Amino acid sequence: MNSLFVYLILGISLAAPIGPVKAVLLNKGIKNGFFHAWFFSLGSIATDVLYMSLVYFGIGRFIESPFLQIILWSFGCFVLLYTGIENLFFVNETNVNLKTGKSIRLRHSILTGFFMSLFNPLTILFWVGIYGSILANSAGRATEYQVIVNSSAILAGIMLVDFIMSILSNGARQVLSSKILKYVSIISSFSMIGFGIYFGIQAFKALFL
Repeated sequence: MNSLFVYLILGISLAAPIGPVKAVLLNKGIKNGFFHAWFFSLGSIATDVLYMSLVYFGIGRFIESPFLQIILWSFGCFVLLYTGIENLFFVNETNVNLKTGKSIRLRHSILTGFFMSLFNPLTILFWVGIYGSILANSAGRATEYQVIVNSSAILAGIMLVDFIMSILSNGARQVLSSKILKYVSIISSFSMIGFGIYFGIQAFKALFL
């Protein structure tokens, strides 16, 4: 039981920092409401499960290949720059009208979460590095069932943080004025652009240096 709690706390601590995916999640909740933010996070969780499986079955070395990392850094740069710039262009449409998000399908939110997390190099570095270390540390001591249970506890911690962030972003949408929401959306957009530039620099270094 104590072990499960440790892995749950690990998942919470790993999910808490605001990275590019979390910035988009918060932006989704502010612009479109709780369900869009939550479904976006479910798409991201699906990617986490995929990478956990790849690392568990020993395919982690493949996603560590320099060529694939260049592709992921580059695509992550494109997606984040495009999303951040697009949000800046449509920032004036951010308002407190609680019906604005209904015209956008939840399916679009979950697919956006999946692909944005899939091509986020930080996600890959996390699962290959940290999760790979967890597996290495428990090798020979934990059964397959224990590994699955511990991994589920990590995912539960991540989902808990995402759920809370979805609630908070939706709450901010309901209580803040349109002007403040626009400022929050602008900050979120520049955060995405910043991460996009960082990913682009990493792609350039990997390709030319």
